[in-house]
Amino acid sequence: MASLLIRNVDDALHTRLKARATANHRSLEEEVRETLRLALARTNDRGESLVELATRLFGTDHGTELELPPRSLDLERPPPDFAGPEFDH
Repeated sequence: MASLLIRNVDDALHTRLKARATANHRSLEEEVRETLRLALARTNDRGESLVELATRLFGTDHGTELELPPRSLDLERPPPDFAGPEFDH
């Protein structure tokens, strides 16, 4: 397997990576490998990101305009009450 050395890593980034590695029960090296795998998996063979792929497949040229229903002008409605025991978590 090939090795990769990355120099001049920002201290804040290093700290965040170490925290993620700890949270995921991985070594720092394994966390970085998984992060790189996931980042590359987000691009397809055309080099598109997931956002670019979704825009190409479902963008403004492929949708339809929906009419939004009118909003209620009932501004006198009381605010919801979240004081009940079902909200005590």
